[in-house]
Amino acid sequence: MEIAALAPLGFTEVCRLDELRPGESHRMEGEVPIALFNVEGEIFAIDDTCTHQDASLADGWLEGRTIECPLHSSCFDLRTGIPTGLPARRPVRVHQVIIENGVIYVRA
Repeated sequence: MEIAALAPLGFTEVCRLDELRPGESHRMEGEVPIALFNVEGEIFAIDDTCTHQDASLADGWLEGRTIECPLHSSCFDLRTGIPTGLPARRPVRVHQVIIENGVIYVRA
């Protein structure tokens, strides 16, 4: 897909792929902050705010395809947004990611 065609589809340029190394996270500021994670070269994007309390998931601990909230240890599956550990009970939204010409785009 051409880069110019991504904006009308709701995609926003976030960062270059080489700026988000495996095992790292990146916070995308916006009306709704989004956290991006690089898991062995696979990029995931979820709402950055934990559904249990207002903590940044980008500041959490990444283990495989799970992120643990730094505040009360709620865990979320990066593929589905579903909580895999209490105290969170509600999922976080998952966002579509496209990588084009080494740039990461997210549909917010």
